[in-house]
Amino acid sequence: MPHWIYLAIAIVAEVIATSALKASHEFTRLIPTIIVVTGYLIAFYFLTLSLRVIPVGIAYAIWAGLGIVLIAIISWILYGQKLDLPALLGMGLIISGVLVINLFSKTGGH
Repeated sequence: MPHWIYLAIAIVAEVIATSALKASHEFTRLIPTIIVVTGYLIAFYFLTLSLRVIPVGIAYAIWAGLGIVLIAIISWILYGQKLDLPALLGMGLIISGVLVINLFSKTGGH
């Protein structure tokens, strides 16, 4: 079970790092830049730990899918970026895909 916790930590760290990219202003602001670099280091480290059990394709699908949705929500809250109906529907499909992988796939390292 720790492999799923490692993947969750990797996703959260990546979302924090990606969210800080905009605030870094092309790496010209020190604190957001440190957050970006540290976040990605943590994300990739914990992703490698999760790959001990979870197949890379499954881990990456979950990482990417949840990352897209979480970044879109954070961008909406922090930066006022709007989400229209097609974007929301698409994200709903992404979440559905992640759920299908986790609930029904036998390749997910359960």
